Amino acid sequence: MTSLILRTAARYLFPLILLFSIYVLFRGHNDPGGGFVGGLAAASAYVLYALAFDVKAARGLLRVDSARLTAWGLLLALLSGLAGLAAGRPFLTARWGKWTITETWIVKAGTPLLFDVGVYLVVLGVTVTILFALAEGEDEAS
Repeated sequence: MTSLILRTAARYLFPLILLFSIYVLFRGHNDPGGGFVGGLAAASAYVLYALAFDVKAARGLLRVDSARLTAWGLLLALLSGLAGLAAGRPFLTARWGKWTITETWIVKAGTPLLFDVGVYLVVLGVTVTILFALAEGEDEAS
């Protein structure tokens, strides 16, 4: 069943939900949110698109195999933990860096953000894999 209203809403909501998921990801270090919630929000955008169109269209929109996305997220989370070991500290000890872009714009980032991005990618990859498999199984049963 195709719905013109759902398809139109999905086209407009997809980028907004992804933008919101990025906001939640970056907000999560000091406030509620983070990689897990942001990844779930991003996965919901792809699931909405798959419901409105089909799983093949949503997979094409993802552009990366979801298993590969999960693997990259795990690697990123592991690398964030190894930064502490490289500095002679315990695994997953936070390391911070400060970069001056201009005199007024200073960027301070660290390994917790790297870990959150890894969690974001893992949650997005796993959730999309499961939900797309369920949707494809339902299509075959019909």
